[in-house]
Amino acid sequence: MKLFLDFLPIVIFVAVYKFTDDIIMATAALIPATVAAIAYSWIKERKIEKMQLVTLVLVVLMGGATVIFQDKTFIQWKPSVVNWIFAAAFLGSHFIGQKTIIERIMGAQIELKQNIWGTLNFAWVVFFTLMGVINLYVAFNYSEDTWVNFKLFGMLGLTLVFIIAQGVYISMHSKSDETPPSQ
Repeated sequence: MKLFLDFLPIVIFVAVYKFTDDIIMATAALIPATVAAIAYSWIKERKIEKMQLVTLVLVVLMGGATVIFQDKTFIQWKPSVVNWIFAAAFLGSHFIGQKTIIERIMGAQIELKQNIWGTLNFAWVVFFTLMGVINLYVAFNYSEDTWVNFKLFGMLGLTLVFIIAQGVYISMHSKSDETPPSQ
């Protein structure tokens, strides 16, 4: 359900864009959709995750600038800015605190060696950085329609492929609780 709520505003953005062919109107729909999704999360769970808060602030600021100035550039930059903020946070966690962000998120469920946690965390830094670059490349080298499709389907697809690759990597390096049978 949470994943659905996280992607619902993007789906609404794409749907409004496809129906109206107007990125300004789609952005105007994105802002309240994002506010509503996060308000629902707050009502349901009584907490808002930092990732949701960063996204909300950037949707309101950059989406608002898009609507006010009637300039799609602001909303096209938003995914890159979000990704780069996450990359910086993951990178910073290598130097601040005892655990990287990925270890804080997954450490209770999976036992890995410290260097593997570091590798996974750094992989997220690279992923978020590249996603920001790819977003700008698509936004400014392809049609608006292509960028809108990429924002939903391309970014989601790349994220799923990356998560699957991380899962494979984790399964290759996870510590097993099983002891070999004695003979």
